[in-house]
Amino acid sequence: MNTTQLHAAPVAMAADKSTPHQTPTAGALTGGRQLVSWIAQIGAAVILAQTLFFKFTWAPETQWIFDTKLHVGRAGATASGLMELLCVLLLLRARTAALGAVLALGVMGGAVLSHLAVLGLEVIDPTTGQGDGGLLFGLALLVSTLAAIVAWLRRADLPFIGPRLARLGSARRGG
Repeated sequence: MNTTQLHAAPVAMAADKSTPHQTPTAGALTGGRQLVSWIAQIGAAVILAQTLFFKFTWAPETQWIFDTKLHVGRAGATASGLMELLCVLLLLRARTAALGAVLALGVMGGAVLSHLAVLGLEVIDPTTGQGDGGLLFGLALLVSTLAAIVAWLRRADLPFIGPRLARLGSARRGG
């Protein structure tokens, strides 16, 4: 290697920052995948944000769910609302959407289990005695589905396990 090649080598190496195990980041989502992710992120965030009003105002349905049935009172409703608010904030940033999606999956997992084990599929409005026709249960399933889509599409952004999950997904595609 001559003197010119020795001086040019560090410049060439600095310009090439790729590694064999480099994984995609949120910015790497393009086209259809990026569109699907944002639709799912916004959809999940809107549903979660809409329910915050009922939790933070201690609406009659919220009282029935968290006090009468789950026996965790207003503090439980507020804690649940704060977790959902955190999910919303994380979902609305590309860099944190994967983490928000995983958190939303956990929160909605708790909601689905509560419906299946304690509440039933239909929530009763104690002021009218009418059921919601399974609306809250259906919304929990929908948010879970949307969050799962976001978590999968943005799996490379997950702390600690993201790069491994991204390689797993690309290995299946042969890339």
